[in-house]
Parts: sequence; structure tokens; C-alpha cells
Amino acid sequence: MDAKDILGLPKNALPIQEKKSKPPKETQRKPDGISREVYALTGGLAPLMPSVDVNQLKRKAQSENEKITWKWLPFTNSARKDDLQLYHWVRVVNGVPPTGDYSFAKYNKSVDVIKYTDEEYDKYLVDPAWTKEETDRLFDMCEQFDLRFIVIADRFPSSRTVEELKNRFYSVSRAILVARAPSPGDVVGHSLVKEPYNLSQEIERKRALSMVLSHSKQQERRDVEVLAEAKRISDARKAAKAAEEPELPLMADTGHDVTDKAAVAGDSVSPFPSTQLPSATIPNPVSETASVVASLRMVCQKSDILCYILLKLTCFYPLVYFGFTA
Repeated sequence: MDAKDILGLPKNALPIQEKKSKPPKETQRKPDGISREVYALTGGLAPLMPSVDVNQLKRKAQSENEKITWKWLPFTNSARKDDLQLYHWVRVVNGVPPTGDYSFAKYNKSVDVIKYTDEEYDKYLVDPAWTKEETDRLFDMCEQFDLRFIVIADRFPSSRTVEELKNRFYSVSRAILVARAPSPGDVVGHSLVKEPYNLSQEIERKRALSMVLSHSKQQERRDVEVLAEAKRISDARKAAKAAEEPELPLMADTGHDVTDKAAVAGDSVSPFPSTQLPSATIPNPVSETASVVASLRMVCQKSDILCYILLKLTCFYPLVYFGFTA
């Protein structure tokens, strides 16, 4: 007795089912001009962005009649003044080497430095703080180093700061430019004349920049608090000023009415000879100024550096009120 007898199954074997063959998968042919790796990643799907035309990919880089070779040929650079001859590999088409200047000579940009004569120096450029030898050396180095004043100051024979070198160079260039012009109006739009170099402003700018860059984290937090307090005071003053503005037109209308009545009366005595505005309605600018000055002084005590910035931001009163002088 086997399992089939227990289960009551017939003794004959079950009919063998034939396996259905799967239909052959349609294989898509890889388009020309696309690499096998790219096609395997995309699966033949259209790209999201427009792709390059297949015809452009199949286009040959050169025509059949061109014969390209590479040769080791000499060349000269017009940027050099010593006529140095060097060699490099050159692409030659059909045996004809390329002509013209060195391809990288166009990147050699130089600064046009104004030259002066001895007569012009004696007439326009004499300065007690500078000798003619120092001025000549300065202009030669400016032409050599393309106005890189940091390098010039490092290699200048005498001890001169960068600001002094810039001031001398730009003042001499401006004087020569104005002296050679037929009339002052011809050079009024030139950058040297329109925006002259300010020595004191440049020194003060670098001093302030050095002071700001040397701040500690604690000073930076204190400066942020000072600016926030300045903004709060400015907003409070603007709100108070906006609240007082509606009352001003009423006072102006009253003045117009009194003027009209006086004009109608002519030579007669004004019906309001002793009418004056109450002293309480007139704002006291001195007391208001004193209160704002006191509040800003208390804030400015937290940071001496940002005190000047605070005064510039508020712009309600001159610097003299806050203890600053020009």
C-alpha cells in the first residue's frame, strides 16, 4: 500500500503538461553614435534633455583630403623683447605650418605708465618729500611690476609705505595729464582727475579694517547688541515723529486763517493782538536732543569702534552732539 492507495488516487500516472514556450523577447538595436554603457544605463529611453544629433556624432573630425601631422618647430614670442627662440609641437595641416604670432602672446597685458621729461618734472612735479631719483625709480618699478604696489613697496630702495607710493604715482600722473591737456575740460572725465587718490582716507580705511578684523568674539557680540539698540532707538524716534505729523497740518491751517484775517482787515488793528501758541505745544528741540544724546551715549559706551557706525546709521544729529569732531 502506498500513498496513492491511502489517498484513493488512480494508479495511472498524471498526464505530463507541456511547457509553454515564452515568446521571444524583442531586442532593440542600439542606435549608432551611442556607447554601449550609456545605452545600457538608459535602456533606450528618451533623455530628459535634448541630446546631441546622431549625425553630429558620426561626423568626421577632418576631411579625407587633409593630412595632419605634428612637428617640432621653433617659435618666438612678441611679448618678449630679447627675441628668445624656443621650440614646441605644432599641428601641421598638409605640410603647411601655421603662421602668425605665438597664440599665448595675447595674454601679455601691460600697463601704460605716463612718462615725463626733465622740464616737466622741474615745472610741475617738484615735491619736497620726494627726490627726482626716487620718482624715476618709482615709475620704472610701476612699469616693471604692472602697478603691483605691494611688490614695489617690498623692493623700493627707501622706506616708503604702500599708501605713499600710490599717492606719489597718481599725483604725478594726474599733474602730467592736466598739464598736457589743451584745456582742463578735456580731461575732466578722466579717472585720475575725476577720482583722485585720497591718502588720508586710504590710511583711515585700512586702520578701521584692521581694527574690525582684530575683534574678538566677545566684541563682535557687543557690536551686535549696539547695532540692535541703535535700531531700536531709530524705530522709536520714527514712530514718535510719525505720531506728531498729523498735528502739523492743523497748526498750518490756523496760521493761514490768521494771515487771511489780517489781510482782510487791512490797516486796522488785528483782532488777536496778543494771541500766541501755548509754550507747551511747541516742542523743545534742546531737551529732545539731550535725551537722545544721553541714550546714545550710554549705548556707545559698550563699544568705541561701532560708535561711529551708530552715528552714521542714525543720521539725526551731527557728530558734535555725541562728542565726535571731524
